[in-house]
Amino acid sequence: MGPHPAVAAIRLAVRRALHDILSQHASAAAGATARAPEPPAMSAAAPPERQAPSPDWAAGILRASRPFRAPAPDAPLVLVACSGGADSMALASALAFEAPRLGVRAGGVTVDHRLQSGSDARAAEVVSRLGALRLDPVESVAVDVGHAGGPEAAAREARYAALDAVAERHGAAAVLLGHTRDDQAETVLLGLARGSGTRSLSGMAEVSGPRGRYRRPFLRVDRQTARRACMVQALPVWDDPHNTDPAYTRSRLRHEGLPALEKSLGKGVVEALARTAQLSRDDADALDSWAQRAAAGVRDEHGHLDCAALYALPPAVRRRVLRAALLAEGAPAGALFAKHIEEVDRLITGWRGQGAINLPGKVEARRLGGRLVLRQG
Repeated sequence: MGPHPAVAAIRLAVRRALHDILSQHASAAAGATARAPEPPAMSAAAPPERQAPSPDWAAGILRASRPFRAPAPDAPLVLVACSGGADSMALASALAFEAPRLGVRAGGVTVDHRLQSGSDARAAEVVSRLGALRLDPVESVAVDVGHAGGPEAAAREARYAALDAVAERHGAAAVLLGHTRDDQAETVLLGLARGSGTRSLSGMAEVSGPRGRYRRPFLRVDRQTARRACMVQALPVWDDPHNTDPAYTRSRLRHEGLPALEKSLGKGVVEALARTAQLSRDDADALDSWAQRAAAGVRDEHGHLDCAALYALPPAVRRRVLRAALLAEGAPAGALFAKHIEEVDRLITGWRGQGAINLPGKVEARRLGGRLVLRQG
């Protein structure tokens, strides 16, 4: 008799992610081998221990029928970011089950944001639970959460900085995150409320971060499936009170906004929003590629942007070229909004002799002699 359907669903999602990680690392290893100089021939008298073979940890993809493989010392390490909630505990359990069967090393990390009383004790409990799943290494990292961008954004920035540091220290190939399809739907609605365009509506990517570090296997798994998998496996979970605190925008959306939409529009809203995210991401990727190709053709010999060449571009492409140029000049991505891009765009499409525009990061945009000049200060 096979596992419960909820358990099977989360394990399949993680197995697919691990296959992708193994394939990527197999390709990287093959490329490194091809570039490396051929080592000198070893003497026949050399002791056997000096000729240790290099294990083929990617062979798990080809030998899927093998039920269990002890990971080799140089196998890729995959970490799970775990808060102790149902989503991340389900993810940790699936990683603990699948990783040894593919010859992958698996560990875990929990981030203590120190925003609630007793957070250190809860972090220690999560470490204990991850250890009970036989994940190794496992650690807790405490962070200081600032105030820039609001409490949710500040906590997110501190959390990812900590995860980056842990991944670098352990040489981890990837960090798995427990975002579900429900989280994706919420992210799309938040992007829609900001009016930030197609990229914002594309939600969270399945693969993101430096060198594809962050993986989100559960973006096609709903939150109830993850919680049910924890119940079936008798995994203890912690429900963060912040997730039900109406002071937080995402919490209000989760407990008030989405239920109201489903009441008005019927079931299937979450699935439709998640599907919208994927379609928007495909469109945004295509437009970004177009903008990258167009950017080189709209600059003069001094590197300034030619207004006539910009005007000839489709608006969606032109705005992407402008945004990339502003970021390159020093405008911070987190503070550069659609309204800023629209103001700069009017220097191209609605020129009436207006003066310079001051933008985040002390970047100035000004039209001079048919050229768009961007500079600091």
